[in-house]
Amino acid sequence: MTTTEPASTRSPLHDFLAPDSIAIIGASTDPTKRGYKAMVGLIKDGYAGKIYPINPRVDRVLGVKAYPSLADIPGTADLALICTPASSVPALLVECGKKGVKGAVILASGFRETGRPEGIQLEQEMLAAARQSGVRVIGPNTSGMFNLHKKLNLLALSNVKAGGIGLISQSGNMLLSLVLEAERNGHVGFSTYAGPGNQADIGFNDYLRYLGEDSQTLVATLYVEGFRDGRRFLDAAREITALKPVVVYKSGSTAAGRKAASSHTGALAGSYAMTVDVLRQVGVSVVQHSDEILPVAEGLGLLQKAGGKRVVVVADGGGQATIACDRLAEAGLELAELSAATQRRLGEILFPQASLVNPVDVAGSSDANPALLADCLEIVAEDDNVDSIFLVGMFGGYYTRFAEDLLGSEMRGAEAMIELARNCAKPLIVYSLYAPVNPPALRRLHEAGVPVYSSIEHAVRVLAALGERGIYLAASSGQKSLPTVLPSRQGQLAFATARSEGRDLFEFEAKNLLRAHGLAVPEELLASSPDDLASFAARFGDQPLAMKVVSKDILHKSDAGGVKLNVRGEAGMRSAFDEIMAASRAYDPQAVIKGVLLTPMARKGVEVIIGVIRDPIFGPVLMFGLGGIFVEILEDVAFRAIPLSPHDASSMLEQIKSRKILAGARGEAAVDKAALVDLLLKVSSIVEAYPELVELDLNPVIALSDGYAIVDARIIVSREAVAPKEMSS
Repeated sequence: MTTTEPASTRSPLHDFLAPDSIAIIGASTDPTKRGYKAMVGLIKDGYAGKIYPINPRVDRVLGVKAYPSLADIPGTADLALICTPASSVPALLVECGKKGVKGAVILASGFRETGRPEGIQLEQEMLAAARQSGVRVIGPNTSGMFNLHKKLNLLALSNVKAGGIGLISQSGNMLLSLVLEAERNGHVGFSTYAGPGNQADIGFNDYLRYLGEDSQTLVATLYVEGFRDGRRFLDAAREITALKPVVVYKSGSTAAGRKAASSHTGALAGSYAMTVDVLRQVGVSVVQHSDEILPVAEGLGLLQKAGGKRVVVVADGGGQATIACDRLAEAGLELAELSAATQRRLGEILFPQASLVNPVDVAGSSDANPALLADCLEIVAEDDNVDSIFLVGMFGGYYTRFAEDLLGSEMRGAEAMIELARNCAKPLIVYSLYAPVNPPALRRLHEAGVPVYSSIEHAVRVLAALGERGIYLAASSGQKSLPTVLPSRQGQLAFATARSEGRDLFEFEAKNLLRAHGLAVPEELLASSPDDLASFAARFGDQPLAMKVVSKDILHKSDAGGVKLNVRGEAGMRSAFDEIMAASRAYDPQAVIKGVLLTPMARKGVEVIIGVIRDPIFGPVLMFGLGGIFVEILEDVAFRAIPLSPHDASSMLEQIKSRKILAGARGEAAVDKAALVDLLLKVSSIVEAYPELVELDLNPVIALSDGYAIVDARIIVSREAVAPKEMSS
């Protein structure tokens, strides 16, 4: 797969990740040294480019002429592999720059990863030297790199074949694990590998753009321990996933984003769940178990996508068919509902006892003729209700299990399946219990690009990734950018005043800001003293009110006794006012109290929370989930990076486990999902309009059958000066 990008936007990493010449600085005749192993890899694999071993103490390394220094080589080198100690690296990068070297792989450790001041300082010196010299850096503290289509194997790995999986891994051991797994698989190969190490210069976003442009890479696969610039990665991923699949395994959680936060959103953001959500938002296929990395990468590389999540299972055994259905349901996939015509055609070729509904159990029909399974696959593939096809059972092992003369039938069945896979846009995935022994029919399928798995779970994860990718591509194509929202003069004044007074927005200020941008916030009035209550009583009449203390020093109003509900009439308002003031002063005698906010009680509905935090890794991120006091206990929330698209917003509502409550559980009315989607999009636009907004909590928002009501709003203000955006008139 190639891109249509103009040459001017081509990643500069092509100049040295696919080099025509390489210098091995620290090349060695000692077999225990990396400078020796790299030479072995280049020579053994037949690297066709020029090799320049750099070693002042020897004339030749493995028969290749050596040079005392980089300055002594004829011409230049596209890439330098630096195998020398960390302290020598800055000066060597200066030499690289003088010789026109475009990129350098720095194996040494002892830099920022040590956490020691001298290591941090050395990495800063190294980076300064690289930038001054115009040399891009892979690492430091990296396991190295290879480009197997260029026969450039700097890790001297054995039995690793060229193929379509591009791999970036922060763990050298994970690379070795995947290489060994690919060797056992026998059909999976790699294009380019790089270990980003400390990412001092080149980050995951740079590597991803390279793999996206590389014609030899069918799927980009990343093992990530930590992003340094998650926002730039999301931007790159959004572009690359439109061209080819991207698979990410993220270990741990975003440690930089985990902090003591003063809002519900802050407490929940920075989590592993947030990272997964924002990666999937831009089309990345996230795998959550390390043993899924290679199967999913292989499946996506071969099959690319499915039209949706409707799967048909064709099985030759009821037990494994049931297991497959369980795993499909757990993965969020659906059993396709086969049409009457499809069932009739299946009934014409299967035994009477066969199950013709999904899952299709052939019930012994294929025991004497395994090729019959291919006929079943062809029939279900023509059903418009089917997005992907899953063959489950013992195909490939019939000749072993029953009779050797069935091998011919199995091979004919394999050829028919290959023909189906070539001519049908619906992916075909095969699980066989005989896959570990790789019999001829399965070997033929694999060789022809039909993925075969020895694990139902792995096969289902591939089906899920194919469906998710197809849905993402369909939803993202044609998505229009929402109009830019400009900040209001009133809103910017509120932020400026709050910052000058060293506080966040008062609740009424936050709600005024939301109202100014078209959000549904109930009417409210601020009582500075009991004298205001007579006019307020005339205004609100006898309707029940909520009354809340307003103070920058009292964040948790309920804990302070600063909230009264269902207050009616002037007498009730005066009593509640006095009780709130007394309780609040007892809670914090030093608190500066602005007054008491009065607002009509919200109608009964479903409480949800909407929050925003500016994550240090991914930038502004919006959260949605069920609200109230249980949000941090249940953690049933969805995250999306801002700005949101309409698809992003609607998918958040469908993602949470409690989505059935929004649809109207136990006879309750369904909430107005369109209104909630509109609310999420407006919150996203407000965050973009006000860079001064650090965190936002709308908790609860009462979701109603005919709209919503924002009951409580909190906006945390940046303590640092932020350049304001152009205001609306």
